[in-house]
Amino acid sequence: MTANSRCSAAEPPGLETQRREIESLLRQCELRAGDSWYVVERRWYEQWKGFVETGDQNSSSFPGQIDNTELFEDLDSYHLKERLVENEDFMLVPAEAWHKLLAWYGMVDGQPPLERKVVDLPSTLKVEVYPVEIFLCLHSNMENVITSQFSRADNIQSIQKAICEAFSVPPGSECRLWMKSSDSSCERLRNIHMSVLDACLSSGMTVIMETRNADGTWPSSRPQIMRNSVEEQDSYRGQPGVCGLTNLGNTCFMNSALQCLSNTAPLTEYFLQSSYLEELNFTNPLGMKGEIAEAYADVIKQMWSGRHYSVVPRVFKTKVGHFASQFLGYQQHDSQELLSFLLDGLHEDLNRVKNKEYIELRDADGRPDQEVAEEAWRNHRRRNDSVIVDTFHGLFKSTLVCPECHKVSVTFDPFCYLSVPLPVSKERVMEVFFVSLDPYAKPAQHRVVVPKAGKVSDLCSALSEMTGIPPTQMVVADVFNHRFYKIYNTDESLSCILDRDDIFVYELSVLEEQQEEQVLLALYLRERSHYRDYGSGSSSYGTTLFGHPLLLSVPRSSCSREALYNLFLQRLARYVRPPDPSEELEEEEEEEEEEEEEELYKTQTNGVSDDEEQEVAEKAGPSQTEPCDGDASANRQSDGTATAEPVPAVNHTQPSLDHGDSETSNGSQNQTEPLCNANANTDDIDPCGTTDPTDPTDPGSEPPAEQPQQPCDTTEEDKQEEACSPSPPANEQPAKRRSCRKRRKSLFTIQAVNSNGTTERGSGEGGSAVSFSSQPYVAIDWDPEMKKRFYNENEAEKYVKHASMEVPQQQTTVQLQECIELFTTVETLEEENPWYCPVCKKHQLATKKLDLWSLPEVLIIHLKRFSYTKFTREKLDSIVEFPLRELDFSGCLLRKNLSNGEPPSRYDLIAVSNHYGGLRDGHYTSYACNKDNGQWYYFDDSKVTYAREDQIVTNAAYVLFYHRQDKIRKPTLPAPNTSPASSTQPANSTTSCKDDDSTEPGTASYVTMETD
Repeated sequence: MTANSRCSAAEPPGLETQRREIESLLRQCELRAGDSWYVVERRWYEQWKGFVETGDQNSSSFPGQIDNTELFEDLDSYHLKERLVENEDFMLVPAEAWHKLLAWYGMVDGQPPLERKVVDLPSTLKVEVYPVEIFLCLHSNMENVITSQFSRADNIQSIQKAICEAFSVPPGSECRLWMKSSDSSCERLRNIHMSVLDACLSSGMTVIMETRNADGTWPSSRPQIMRNSVEEQDSYRGQPGVCGLTNLGNTCFMNSALQCLSNTAPLTEYFLQSSYLEELNFTNPLGMKGEIAEAYADVIKQMWSGRHYSVVPRVFKTKVGHFASQFLGYQQHDSQELLSFLLDGLHEDLNRVKNKEYIELRDADGRPDQEVAEEAWRNHRRRNDSVIVDTFHGLFKSTLVCPECHKVSVTFDPFCYLSVPLPVSKERVMEVFFVSLDPYAKPAQHRVVVPKAGKVSDLCSALSEMTGIPPTQMVVADVFNHRFYKIYNTDESLSCILDRDDIFVYELSVLEEQQEEQVLLALYLRERSHYRDYGSGSSSYGTTLFGHPLLLSVPRSSCSREALYNLFLQRLARYVRPPDPSEELEEEEEEEEEEEEEELYKTQTNGVSDDEEQEVAEKAGPSQTEPCDGDASANRQSDGTATAEPVPAVNHTQPSLDHGDSETSNGSQNQTEPLCNANANTDDIDPCGTTDPTDPTDPGSEPPAEQPQQPCDTTEEDKQEEACSPSPPANEQPAKRRSCRKRRKSLFTIQAVNSNGTTERGSGEGGSAVSFSSQPYVAIDWDPEMKKRFYNENEAEKYVKHASMEVPQQQTTVQLQECIELFTTVETLEEENPWYCPVCKKHQLATKKLDLWSLPEVLIIHLKRFSYTKFTREKLDSIVEFPLRELDFSGCLLRKNLSNGEPPSRYDLIAVSNHYGGLRDGHYTSYACNKDNGQWYYFDDSKVTYAREDQIVTNAAYVLFYHRQDKIRKPTLPAPNTSPASSTQPANSTTSCKDDDSTEPGTASYVTMETD
């Protein structure tokens, strides 16, 4: 019976019966959300009511057909008039009463029934007389708009169906809806199962529908796509899945994880077939309202459209940062951590369980493992049911044993990936420089093996075996930027020393009679600038640290300036040439000038060079200098005189000095007035101040001007220094002459400084040049001209390599099976993570053992290369040998007896996430096998190249993806031709336009890795 049909019954029931039935329905019917009620014009209803009350079938008050004409604005659109009032303009009758009235009296031809739904408003139930009137259109043609009415109780899916029907959208098209309000802002209508009321849709709003493009993008938010050329925008056709991901700034970790998941066939096909749309969970409090799943689906559909050379995953990165604040910004992160978050986020967004029930976990209590495992898996699936659980979740058995009461606790826990440890060596290889007490011996680089958890004393003992020097005569220091970053005590842990630190071990002198106290003196070298710092308002000279600092053991009584001068001169004899008798080193001793200079010394401050301020992040050491003719030359060199000669006035055999030199970069210094005479001897001095080129006492007696330049070892910085600090040739006479009393001039002056070598300190008591209230630091300040003539930078930077450096380091190789066995070995819980024993009623350091019970379809194995303990932080670079095929877990599974219905336990490799670099920096890439053609590819951000199977196993392998053999689908496409003739460009480039940054397929395994 149609809505406007007349009653087909012969006669309606009696009037009294009609009245009784309708009034009974009106009294008994309660408003229930979603029920239908109908609007009836009040005049007609009152007339019907009077008619049935008379009891006369032939009464003139017969109402006739139901007529709602007075309620409509016009009879064309049948829109209700505004501001109609219930019980004054219309009456509301329940659906059952309406159908009875309609059957008895019929309805005026052409008029629609005014059906209205009961909606559940925040505070009450109400019949919705005025439904929501919404404008509908397509994104592709927003000029063509239609109007439709929807109840607030209708869901968004009904709007989507109405648009598809109105605009003839092809069935199966993937659509999404946008809600546009009057202020032009648009908002996604994500949950199509949400009601119009909950979606906050109101009359006058527009709903726009768009359909996904063939390349996986959406018309409304077409992402940035990297293409080889503008013409390629629509012409690029490549193998689906062979698509790069642009590095947005330190996002290689994310790209690597996405490429591995993208090539996990079950998950990718689930998204490509749009199966996720029906399983999006918008109400899960643990989820991300479906946003992570939708963002991931967009990336996958773009990558597998075959129409993109590279995709920019900016929207996905933004979503990840929004829901996981640790991934905000553009810092480097761990690909496994991102993978863990993503799998968990996808699981919660796609969880088919909408309301998780509370389940109390039970202990095994002696029950059979099979029974406990099945119960644990059922309980897990009652709360967690998604494609992630179907694909990636397995089960392992956890056994805890109390060490006191021997209570055994057995539980079965699900896992999404296996984090397996690598066998860790208890020893560590360190490279250090040993500085001998012999001033003419170059520093020697040694490679020593020490305990990882050892102390500095262990380092000294290991070095003692190589050098024959007792460990008690050694002191260890970290040299950075021409100064001591730290001087270590023997009981300090070696974990404080990083592999990149420049460690120097100095030999200390020992007096025969230990009656006098020895002082450990730290010596810096500084160069004064030519110009005073007039801008600062003081008369100070700037200073710059250079060369290698030294550590010397000095008798406390020998700390006068004159004694230290002679000691330093002797200690630096290898690269500091003392003046010979034919050279003049004199200065005027006018009373006035001395007073002025003394005052200058008192008021001057230390200027720090710009070079030092900029060098905040780099250390310099012999390990960073290039060897030249067997020796490592200095980072900074000058063309001063070449070789040091013995100090004529100092007894070389006296063991009163401490250490050899060590290498460093540059720093800062100060100029000071000469504070002591150069030598007690009054040698004859040539008044011209020149050096005799043929002097037989000077082994390196070549004039500086004839000293060959070494451009390969001279930095730009040195060139600038030399340019702005000209030193006249040694055979050029000084321009000025004064006929006054002369005295011997020092090569350098001595100044007590702080540990940075920048702030000068006062002298000690009793004429000592240093104060002993704390670790004494002393700087010797060089005038640029004196440094040019007497300090040989080239010689100072040289070092030799001990035989231990020539022994090649063995690359540690372990089998993946060893790592898995290590994962299942018994371990004792740490103090920070005890177990509460229900019998002892206290926390215990129980023993724990994990065993594999059941494995998933796709097994993710995380190699724990980053080791963090209380003592050490390191990355393990061991090569883990893992099979590409036939990884058999049958020997590792605790459940040996598999029934016929149980899956096998053999796996094939499908993807690898790689990490190159160390703890603080590095680069992530990935290898993956395409599910369609079976070809391996190397993914390095936006670059994709072919890969060979023999390139995949490296010491960079970090996360492994294995697919169970019974679930692997055979490739549907033939493998591409990867011969040299056809592989001269990246796998994701086009023949019409090559990528300039491409790498050849054959070089995929040794691509130069850029550090993010």
